[in-house]
Amino acid sequence: MNLLGKREPTVYGNESFENYLDKLVIAYPQIKIDYFQSNSEGGIINKIHEVGFSIDGIVLNAGAYTHTSLAIADAIAAVSSPVIEVHISNIHAREVIRHHSFLAKNCKGTISGFGLKSYKLAIESFIEDI
Repeated sequence: MNLLGKREPTVYGNESFENYLDKLVIAYPQIKIDYFQSNSEGGIINKIHEVGFSIDGIVLNAGAYTHTSLAIADAIAAVSSPVIEVHISNIHAREVIRHHSFLAKNCKGTISGFGLKSYKLAIESFIEDI
């Protein structure tokens, strides 16, 4: 996520996540949107544990950890806040290894392939549930 807008723009687009986040905050003034980014599996797990009992929902793009991390899957299962797994690209249209998510079974749902709009769709899902 820290390279969004620079890395593989044909797959992920040209917009940085920080720029898109500003748009989400403006579009949803009625909710508090916090952002956390880490390239470390342990950092992601620690953040899920830190906030996962006190917030209404987590929108999680675990990147390649989606396909490899039992530890992040366990962290999601351990908390009471619902988690929506999001992917900018359509993971099912990519390499076979990206077709399986270790996280999905512990998530409320998965949104994939809608570009940055995947985050908006996840937020909309949480708003509808509140």
